[in-house]
Amino acid sequence: MTDPWVALEPGADPAERVRLLRRAHETFTTVGTVPRPVRSVVAESWRRSARAGVGPDGAARVELTDGDLGAYRAEHPLSRVMPLFRELMGTFAADGEHLLAVCDAHGRLLWVEGHAATRRRADRMNFVPGARWSESAVGTNAPGTAVAVDRPVQVFAAEHFIRQVQPWTCAAAPVHDPRTGRVLGAVDITGGDGLAHPHSLGFVQAVARAAEAQLALLAPPRAAGEGPLLSALGRDEAELVLDGRRIRLSRRHSEILVLLSRHPEGLSGDELLCALYADESVTPVTLRAELARLRRLLGPGLLASRPYRLTAAVESDATVVERRLETGALTAAAEAYTGPLLPGSQAPAIVRLRERLAGGLRTALIAHGDPDLLADWAHAPWGEDDLETWRALAAVRPTAPVRARLAALEAELAAPAGRARALIRGATYLQRPCV
Repeated sequence: MTDPWVALEPGADPAERVRLLRRAHETFTTVGTVPRPVRSVVAESWRRSARAGVGPDGAARVELTDGDLGAYRAEHPLSRVMPLFRELMGTFAADGEHLLAVCDAHGRLLWVEGHAATRRRADRMNFVPGARWSESAVGTNAPGTAVAVDRPVQVFAAEHFIRQVQPWTCAAAPVHDPRTGRVLGAVDITGGDGLAHPHSLGFVQAVARAAEAQLALLAPPRAAGEGPLLSALGRDEAELVLDGRRIRLSRRHSEILVLLSRHPEGLSGDELLCALYADESVTPVTLRAELARLRRLLGPGLLASRPYRLTAAVESDATVVERRLETGALTAAAEAYTGPLLPGSQAPAIVRLRERLAGGLRTALIAHGDPDLLADWAHAPWGEDDLETWRALAAVRPTAPVRARLAALEAELAAPAGRARALIRGATYLQRPCV
């Protein structure tokens, strides 16, 4: 396979491929190992599905219906590009007996349109608007896996984790907010084996890029008075929008800008050194070199020294979440939270900020007890092993999949290895007193 994201290359025998995949799926679901010829993207997805407690005989659950679904769709950013999706994909879906589907960033289907007979078949497996098709809810599938890995992906036949979905083939691509870069959802084409071709994957990818271009045209431009915008949630490397430029930052530069954006009064070299490095042997020379490189990257005027500070207010997505939490706008805070703050960072001050932000939002969600908000958190990558959130979700939405996932987590925690992992996850970072 020359392209690991394509399910079936031209010339391959679909029937033989299905036979091999079914055998591999049976091996994985019985003994837990993934044999060849399963693609790496599918093997990794199967493992994530199993860790999330998805069973091969499971089914999707409808979470939004009627008025709730209509109101949610009307407010969702992708509603603005549905006419474009229909224009580019509607005829292809209808003529080819396929379905056009659009999901949100949590894998919840918002629109499912296309060939009438195919829709009736899809209805029987709850491939319908309002149903959650995230990877952590129903296992490997194109829209759910596309938003999970943030890549266009094709899923063929028995590559699907749930058996009742295995007669289908689908291809999906994530759609991003052109201003912040965060994933808004995915666009998907679903049908039969005829979609198992590289062209279908390229097609949905091109449609997703067209949607992003349309969103960029529809979005109001940043006003002249608006300052720089820093996106650091769910990213190991932050992105800064500055004077119309999009700047991809290194991990260390990301950490520095997050900290300085939170301290408009500035930080001394010693304070920054303490905040960034757990290793006390790191010298001020190392930090000064990083700051010099950052100053060159940003251009003149934004980064000042003595103390180190930003000369313009920098809005970050993390502070947006904090501000909404403080004002009690919990739903808006949860919507703005697109992942942990710089999740790969081990800088002491960043670790504390990350844990404080995630912990504050998580605590508020559990206390509020809204089943949809709890489900969004529990099914996200950062919540799939969160025992307390799953317990809270089971209390307000005691469905069979939720109870099964909770039982699996409790069993894992009861095992010695599980207790050790829980201790590691909950360990308090012992740092020098600093920022």
